[in-house]
Amino acid sequence: MLFHDRSEAGQVLAKHLAVYAHRPDVLVLALPRGGVPVAFEVAKTLEAPLDVFLVRKLGVPGHPELAMGAVTSGGMQTLNQDVVQPLRIPAHVINRVAEHERKEIERQQLAYRAGRVAPQITSRIVILVDDGLATGATMRAAVRALREHRPKRLIVAVPVGAADSCDELRTEADEVICPVCPPHFISVGSWYEDFRQTPDVTVTSLLALANHAQQTSDSAVAPN
Repeated sequence: MLFHDRSEAGQVLAKHLAVYAHRPDVLVLALPRGGVPVAFEVAKTLEAPLDVFLVRKLGVPGHPELAMGAVTSGGMQTLNQDVVQPLRIPAHVINRVAEHERKEIERQQLAYRAGRVAPQITSRIVILVDDGLATGATMRAAVRALREHRPKRLIVAVPVGAADSCDELRTEADEVICPVCPPHFISVGSWYEDFRQTPDVTVTSLLALANHAQQTSDSAVAPN
């Protein structure tokens, strides 16, 4: 299956999450930036609140698409030893890349939240969304960090992913939803017709739109 863009992928993914629709304890979290347009469609269909969970891949110097680990907004860092050890990447290189990505997380925190406080995660069903799953390093870091907040249930949801990465995440998440899990994966972008980078302005506008829709919905059901 080839998705036209991230919005269409989100609409397809949402159909596989219908069991979680209209539940007050559900929270949809997107991994920026590419996961936000996907998660926006999921949250809209499920009528659930949408926010972001900030996590950054640690790309190998010279080969940034290859993940040697990830860092999260809570300060947690994970390493992909299957990449680090064969390439003999020294600690000072990892630390330099990690520091750069932590600064980017701080920038995103200011840009995306616009003063909003982080959502409550404890005792909620959290659906963690990205536009695809390749090595799984970034998603794995997010799952481990979110576990610290004790969600009721933690679900990883992606439109497309590598089969082995999905299998590995099933040992850490409560559930992994991946409608397209091809035996020959290649890359996330190869499953999209339009895989242009998602700009910050799109992220902020979609989050604002989702927040406004949620406030309107909450006002409609609030007692007089």
